[in-house]
Parts: sequence; C-alpha cells; structure tokens
Amino acid sequence: MNDASREFHFTRDDFERVRKMIYDYAGIALHDGKQDMVYGRLARRLRALNLNSFKDYLAYLQKGDQREWEAFVNSLTTNLTSFFREEHHFPILLDHLKKRTGGGPVSIWCAAASTGEEPYSIAMTMCEAFDSLTPPAKLIATDLDTNVLDFGAKGVYPADRVDKLSPARINRFFAKGADGNLTAKQELKNLITFRRLNLIDPTWPIRGPFDAIFCRNVMIYFDKPTQVSILKKFVPLMRQDGLLFVGHSENFYHASDLFRLRGKTVYELASTANARID
Repeated sequence: MNDASREFHFTRDDFERVRKMIYDYAGIALHDGKQDMVYGRLARRLRALNLNSFKDYLAYLQKGDQREWEAFVNSLTTNLTSFFREEHHFPILLDHLKKRTGGGPVSIWCAAASTGEEPYSIAMTMCEAFDSLTPPAKLIATDLDTNVLDFGAKGVYPADRVDKLSPARINRFFAKGADGNLTAKQELKNLITFRRLNLIDPTWPIRGPFDAIFCRNVMIYFDKPTQVSILKKFVPLMRQDGLLFVGHSENFYHASDLFRLRGKTVYELASTANARID
C-alpha cells in the first residue's frame, strides 16, 4: 500500500515498534510482509480512539492501558477456525480416549481456543468416546484473545458455521433457536472451561496431567527459541502416554529431545517413544 493513499502516516519505525511490542508481549514474530496487515488492523484502533498518528497510538499503548493492550493483541491475532478442522486428528483422539474408558477422568487442554469451534469439536469427541453427554472428562480452552473467548463461551453459532457437521451431531449436540442460530447444548458447555492464557507468560494458571494437548496453528507465529520454551513447559503437564496435536504446517524436529512425531502431526513425549523402542 502506498503511504500517500493511507489515512494515517505509517513509517518503517512504527512497524518495527509494533513488531517489538507484540513479540515482547505475546511472542508473536511478525515478518516484513505483514506491514499492510498491521496498518489495516491497527488503523481501526486509531479511529476508535480519535488519534491522528501511529506515533500517538504507540505512545498511548506505552502508558499501560490494559484494555487497549488487549485490543492491540486481539487486532493482530488471527482466528481462522472451524468445527473438526484438520479432521484426521479426531479419529486419533477418539481411539486415544477409548483406551482411557474406565481409567479415571480424562483431561485435555486446547491451547488456542479461538471462537470455540475447536474445543467444542474436542468435547463432542469426548462424548462419542464415552457414549455419553456427561463423560468423565474435562477440557480447558485458552486463548490470548479475550473477544474470541467470550464468543466461544456463549457457544452460539450461525447455521453456516455448523452446517458441515452431520445431522446426527447437530441433533445430539446443538439446539436451534428461533433466529436460526445453533447453540451448543448445556451438557457440552459444562465440559469446557474457557480461560485467557498467554503462552509466553513465565507461569501458566493450569495444572495437568493432560491426556492430550491441542496447540494447532499457533507455533507458526513463534520463532524457534520461543517454540522450544513452550514445548519444555508442555512436557511436565502431560501424562506419560499423552498426545500433542499440532497444525499441518508445524514440525518440531528442532525439539526431538522433548517430543517425537507419532504421525499425522501428532507428537508424543520423547521419553515415551524411547521406552517403546527399547
């Protein structure tokens, strides 16, 4: 985008400051090709605050307004999701959970909840594994973006967001409202706790052990040292036979001492893989 056609003056220095601020706060590494995206999304914040320049906006942020920091992060994060996205993972999860029936409560962490489609897909799989709307299972769903967490907690979706589900799943897990929207049934909602969490915070307000962790299409936004730091913190939170589900374009060969690829972008603890080989 040519600067002359922009509503607000946006310099290379402004972009570098945004890049440093979002990296320091959330670990997100923005590459040079994201300049137009940054301008377009943050220009909305300038208008909302009646500010005239990015310099003024960044100065406003640096005063520490927590609500605006949330708006800043929410503006720069991407929340592309759908029910049963990367569907090859869910039969693997189903088989994994069926092995746990009769073996005590199941616990799963969805570390990038977005607008809720992924955690609800996991919760549906929990119900199917135990053939019950009230399985002995719980799911913690976290995200950095407070707006999408609020959306997910409500569990209300337009019909076109749900129409790829089978009629049987829709009838079992959703109720249709007079407005045409579909709402996740209360039994499904009861399985999920939505909570804000920043993956690069030094401590996380959650406890394992987890039977599975879903952290899909998140690590692509982090550089390798940040990825390794997060993976190290996953290890003590997982059961010995726990599974880590990641996105189709993500791999952790640089952390093979922590996790080993089991197949289809599903990882297991390296110690488990080594024990099986031995």
